[in-house]
Amino acid sequence: MIYRLTCFVMFLLLLAIMGYEVRADDFRRERNNMVRNQIQGRGIRDQATLQAMRSVPRHLYVPAVQRRFAYQDRPLPIGYGQTISQPYIVAYMTEIIQPHSNQKVLEIGTGSGYQAAVLAEIIDQVYTIEIIRPLGEQARIKLEAQYSNAHVMIGDGYHGWEEHAPFDAIVVTAAAEYIPPPLIEQLKEGGRMIIPVGSPFQMQQLMLVEKKKGGEISTRSLMPVRFVPFERDR
Repeated sequence: MIYRLTCFVMFLLLLAIMGYEVRADDFRRERNNMVRNQIQGRGIRDQATLQAMRSVPRHLYVPAVQRRFAYQDRPLPIGYGQTISQPYIVAYMTEIIQPHSNQKVLEIGTGSGYQAAVLAEIIDQVYTIEIIRPLGEQARIKLEAQYSNAHVMIGDGYHGWEEHAPFDAIVVTAAAEYIPPPLIEQLKEGGRMIIPVGSPFQMQQLMLVEKKKGGEISTRSLMPVRFVPFERDR
């Protein structure tokens, strides 16, 4: 009787493992399709960015009830009035900073941790700040379990992370009404910042900010976007 029960338990475990592997294969297939159709198909060419988008399991960075939508090209709610950006925008913002392995990058607006994970696949050190504590704590658990080069701080991203400045690039994932001066100061000469600028809950402009040699700043509008507002400590 005990032998039969043990065999039955082992059979159930085997079925569970097989089911997990099949679902993992399904997610991998969806992820590869996402990269091919939504990202490469829309002009993203940077190979490091494409490989990172293939590698990071986006379904683990969305709430369980949203997982069936994880690889669709749209933002998804993650709670607290925040969203995870659509895959194409994540890839575009990653490519535009010209990522490579020996960089140090700051992200403002950790959210679920997905953008930081994509950056951590490529870049030497990623520093990311989230103002909403529960989101920041959840993201820290996920990121620090997978990446030794991803560092999460809970706080007001307006002030950046001066302790680790200057940064080769800064990625801002929330819409600010203007570009925060501390972030410009913490951007290295020759560095790039990408940030959505505009009024909350309206169409904004995704801006590329470049700091030239000598500290000269240039800005360029890239495309209209819609991001959640840049939140501040009150």
